Amino acid sequence: MDLSERKLKILQAIISDFIRSAEPVGSRTLSKKYDLGVGPATIRNEMADLEDDGYLTHPHTSAGRVPSEKAYRLYVNELMKKRELSQAEKDAIAMRLYDNATELEKTVQHAAHILSEITNLTSFALTPDINEDKLKFIQLLPLDEYTVVLMIVSESGKVSDTTLKLKEYYNEESLRILAKTMTYNYKGRTLSEALTVDIIHTFEADIAAMNDLASDIMPNFMRTLEDMLNVRLYMDGLTNIFSIPEYNDLDKAKLFMEMINKKEDFTNKLIKRDNGVIITIGTENDDMRMEDCSLITATYHVDGKLVGKLGVIGPTRMKYGEVTSVIEYLTDNISNTFKIMKGEYGEDDD
Repeated sequence: MDLSERKLKILQAIISDFIRSAEPVGSRTLSKKYDLGVGPATIRNEMADLEDDGYLTHPHTSAGRVPSEKAYRLYVNELMKKRELSQAEKDAIAMRLYDNATELEKTVQHAAHILSEITNLTSFALTPDINEDKLKFIQLLPLDEYTVVLMIVSESGKVSDTTLKLKEYYNEESLRILAKTMTYNYKGRTLSEALTVDIIHTFEADIAAMNDLASDIMPNFMRTLEDMLNVRLYMDGLTNIFSIPEYNDLDKAKLFMEMINKKEDFTNKLIKRDNGVIITIGTENDDMRMEDCSLITATYHVDGKLVGKLGVIGPTRMKYGEVTSVIEYLTDNISNTFKIMKGEYGEDDD
């Protein structure tokens, strides 16, 4: 970071105040509410510098300043403190999930509802189709010295072709052996099973002598499997936006609802996101309709399998630390809940 400690303290105070109030923040307000060690005049000068550096913007109708997308990114990366959930909050969340843990799909749907209630944002959950497709065979077809087509065929007959650029040349025999090994390791497995870490490690051990080629192929293979997954999208709290000041503008609210209602587009966007806890802000979402939105997603696993995603979408003025903590705790508990259920009810001793 190239900002001085004083500028960082002032910027953090502005972001915290704006997230809480939704009102532009002025130097006098900061001086009164926060112990920044300097007076309003110095704060005003520092705010002017922050605006010049692109961290603050100046609404036409107010003398105050509001954080920019650049400021929120700095905040999330460097300044944000996750709000640690109290034990009472954790117990309440876990109990509500456990009480509804009759099956994964309903539990995840209920998790989205809990997430929406706690955050007052629009929440969503992706779950795999219960009749999930299985892999049949994999081929690597050379187009030229450095280009191959990765072909994945499922038992239902679905075919996915992905053109890959390799870092170096591999002959047809090397590609044939790799494709045969991949087919051996993945044939008959569901798409979500094929995305498990354990299988990947086994596969890498089997082809240790072909690590360079595998490093070219495997990331694209995993992304292609995710694209082939049949998933269901559940949403909750769609009307929450009407209690958020940013959506008092009916045109903004209408645009948000139109975007959310295009479920196929939204689902594809979620599938393509990286795994883990991912936060994208404004233009980082690569969608003009989401330039004023932030999107937070986290992946959940059951028995080591990558199963789906849980998250929220809302304005860039979001309680990032609190929302992230709740999402992480919910996704962790989905896995833990089903481990408990399986241990208590689903397994017989040999």
